[in-house]
Amino acid sequence: MSALAEEFGTPLFVYDADILEDTYGRLRDVLPAGVDVFYSLKANPNISVCAVLNSLGTGAEVSSYAELVTALRAGVAPQDIIFLGPGKDERELTACVEAGIHAIVCESLDELDLLDSLLASAGRDEFPVLLRVNPAFGSKGSGLAMGGKPRQFGIDEAELRASKHRLADLRHIRVKGVHAYMGTRFLNHEDVVHNTRQILATAQDLAGRLGFPLETVDFGGGLGVAYFDNEKDLDLAALGRGLAEVLGSFSARNPNCRTIMELGRFLTAQAGTYVVRARYVKDSMGESFVVADGGTNHHMAAVGVGSFVKRNFPIRHLENRTATEPRPYTVTGPLCTPNDVVAKKVRLPEVRPGDLLAVERSGAYGPTASPGLFLSHGFPAEVMVRGGRAHLVRERDSTEDLLAKQHLVDFGTASG
Repeated sequence: MSALAEEFGTPLFVYDADILEDTYGRLRDVLPAGVDVFYSLKANPNISVCAVLNSLGTGAEVSSYAELVTALRAGVAPQDIIFLGPGKDERELTACVEAGIHAIVCESLDELDLLDSLLASAGRDEFPVLLRVNPAFGSKGSGLAMGGKPRQFGIDEAELRASKHRLADLRHIRVKGVHAYMGTRFLNHEDVVHNTRQILATAQDLAGRLGFPLETVDFGGGLGVAYFDNEKDLDLAALGRGLAEVLGSFSARNPNCRTIMELGRFLTAQAGTYVVRARYVKDSMGESFVVADGGTNHHMAAVGVGSFVKRNFPIRHLENRTATEPRPYTVTGPLCTPNDVVAKKVRLPEVRPGDLLAVERSGAYGPTASPGLFLSHGFPAEVMVRGGRAHLVRERDSTEDLLAKQHLVDFGTASG
């Protein structure tokens, strides 16, 4: 890491392609053979990350025009792409149709009407869609529930059940299946298996009730990663056994149905490290602070958004100073806000100005979920390492990059 910091500067995100491959491989080994894994680009939209995962066998789940273009340029075949999101515009829907992706995941009845009219205007006979259902049942064990409650995502199950005639009126849309996503950061395999069983049963019921063939079911995923003390990573072997039982009976009834598990955080988090350099080390009212050159402007997830109590991501001191007694430091970035705390009272060997610190398990929801323009620092460089060789996969923002799209308006000298 020290050599990478010297070559590419800090702050810096480092992605390890070998860990990406290992993570995917361990998951693929336990999943039923018929389940396709789709990578959710929202976790990390770097085109090289997407390309590596696609080379291993993943499809792509995208939620914006830029993510769609990224997936296609990364080499993902259109038939292995789905597009979801509650607020798609006409440009995005049209781009999906033109690319010929596997399906658009429609999240409201009005969206279905809009897509139907766009297809009619384009002279298209039909285009495949999945219905995103917000199930009547709630999820268990999720760090962030996204279904089973009032949500902007999907169509309430009760509303879908009453929509047979409205769906029948669509002339250019072919409903081919169901999508449901119950939440994220599941760390108990039993919760994932339970949710999958419920989603598959709901999909089977809706297909029969509404009269469409069940050709695809995306049952979400949301597998978690243990970031904090007292958390344990998922038992993948137990997860595989549970899903095999549930999906085995479902597939026996629906032998021609494609099943999709979509994952973002699980595939990328462990492969990423956020590297910062200490600028100042100071004491304030009995507490020691490390002020680093990067913080929550690049790694907002480290704030602990959605948690009542601030908990620290795993963090390492990269200098060889193990002989010193660890002591508590609060590690912050350079921002003018007290919320810019990367790690609170984390025990580290002595930290000196110029030292490097590494925030581990940082491959998901780093730049993609952070206020990179705050104080106009811009986004950091991103580097991918494979087989010991480093590749720059995103250049650091420069001041000129940040100002290039702004326009200075000359209002002239104010009159007296």
